[in-house]
Amino acid sequence: MKLSSSQQHFPLFNGGSKLHFTTFIKPSFSHSHLQFPSLPALDSSSSSAASIPAPVLRETAVPAEFADTGSSEISKRTVKELLVVRRPVKESAGDGGGEGDADVEVEGSSSLTSSSSSSVVDAELSRFAKKMPIFEPMRIDSSSGEKPLGVNLDLALYRAKVLARNFRYKEAEEVLQKCISYWPEDGRSYVALGKILGKQSKANEARAVYEKGCQATQGENAYIWQCWAVLENKMGNIRRARQLFDAATVADKKHVAAWHGWAVLELKVGNVKKARQATKCNPKSCASWLAWAQLEVQQENYRDARQLFEKAVEASPKNRFAWHVWGVFEANVGNVDKGRKLLKIGHALNPRDPVLLQSLGLLEYKHSAPNFARALFRRAAELDPRHQPVWIAWGWMEWKEGNIKTARELYQKALSINSTSESAARCLQAWGVLEQRLGNLSAARRLFRSSLNINSQSYVTWMTWASLEEDEGNSIRAEEIRNLYFQQRTEVVDDGSWVTGMLDIIDPAIDSIKKLLNINQNPRDSSTSEDGSDRVVDESNTESGTGFDLDGFIRKKLSLDASKLDIDLESKSPRKIWRASESKVPV
Repeated sequence: MKLSSSQQHFPLFNGGSKLHFTTFIKPSFSHSHLQFPSLPALDSSSSSAASIPAPVLRETAVPAEFADTGSSEISKRTVKELLVVRRPVKESAGDGGGEGDADVEVEGSSSLTSSSSSSVVDAELSRFAKKMPIFEPMRIDSSSGEKPLGVNLDLALYRAKVLARNFRYKEAEEVLQKCISYWPEDGRSYVALGKILGKQSKANEARAVYEKGCQATQGENAYIWQCWAVLENKMGNIRRARQLFDAATVADKKHVAAWHGWAVLELKVGNVKKARQATKCNPKSCASWLAWAQLEVQQENYRDARQLFEKAVEASPKNRFAWHVWGVFEANVGNVDKGRKLLKIGHALNPRDPVLLQSLGLLEYKHSAPNFARALFRRAAELDPRHQPVWIAWGWMEWKEGNIKTARELYQKALSINSTSESAARCLQAWGVLEQRLGNLSAARRLFRSSLNINSQSYVTWMTWASLEEDEGNSIRAEEIRNLYFQQRTEVVDDGSWVTGMLDIIDPAIDSIKKLLNINQNPRDSSTSEDGSDRVVDESNTESGTGFDLDGFIRKKLSLDASKLDIDLESKSPRKIWRASESKVPV
């Protein structure tokens, strides 16, 4: 059989069958005597038949039927006019074996030169591309060149947290920078690094980290926006902080910390209406309801504050802070029984919390018997022997009862736990007042000085020391102490927003200082409701009057019986009880 074609033909079999194929052929069969080995690339100058391997093409391999018609023309043909068989060039070097792995391309010799040159270019580009890391934030030093596993990120973040906790900020920063280079799309590294820089007062660097994180995460990480907003708020950039809180809530409408931070910001600057809106957008945030309630307490809107406390416990029924703050509020406005009940509910839900017992002990000491209060303090100390405020409150009670020696021992115990904390500064200040009342002025001065070495921003300690000097007739020294306080306060805070944050430093129990600084002058007379209308609050209404069934709520939601809230002081704690014979800190 013959295939008439103007193109050149070549025989595949030398037997009786004379089957000819033209152009491209893909061998779908396997015969041991039929192979197509790869040919070396030919130069443009080669024109002899000796340069072509014999198994593929030969000058004498001409069909017999063409021998009598133009055999002389075929013999004059050059190798360039014949057909060649080759395999396509592969990028990776291999053995080239395996029959039928690629299509067999039959081309004219005229395209051999261009194919050979293009193969060389492809090989060079392949080698060049391997040297160029594309879409990688950083070249990884591992031999395999692969990205580390995700578990390494968790381990690195924990290591950075431990380093920062030990004040090894430089090492922590290096670890977090590596995390950002390997996992730029994860927002946790940016948040951790920004907080570490913020602790070192590197506000500009922290801001740059947060901005880079927002760009890397395409603005979809609400945690980075929220941390950035907190930073700007601390720096006094209220308008910028408000914009960032807004961006955080856009990224995640259910982000509790963003809504709460925004509400607190508005409360501090006096935008009660915006704070209410932010709180209502996040009704499940107990902290937001508590912040709003405390604002109403400062404005003496007790009925509204009580309703907000109810909202707080409904949002988080087992939250110890909600029950604690509500109970203290009720006790301060004169509802001692209700305050005691709320603190007991909080203790029943959180039996290992010493703060609730501490507040309950102070309440019992003021309105009941000191022996019961002393038992509550002892029980709280058993629950957490390293909780300094319990020892300080217990020492204050013993001082008021005239047990000076016991009070000193309790103060010494509090300082032996940690002598550099904020609680230690308050303990030294209270101890200084004790010694001042007893006439030990030199000891009182040393205690005041030690307290200020820990917390130089304590207004109460500075003014107490100045009062001591003034009572002793040293008016010049007292004035120097007052000026020293305002001078160092101005050096620490370089913006004009420090007055609005003064309540964060001053003991909230000192009402006289609030009046002295004229803070919170907005009386309830000028307060308006959410819709802008004037709101009148009955000053005499300090009772509940809200329709909230407290007993039914704790019975339904918490399975508690209001008649069985008494604290069991007989059961022994597994922890060791502190005795007065332990080590003491000399004054």
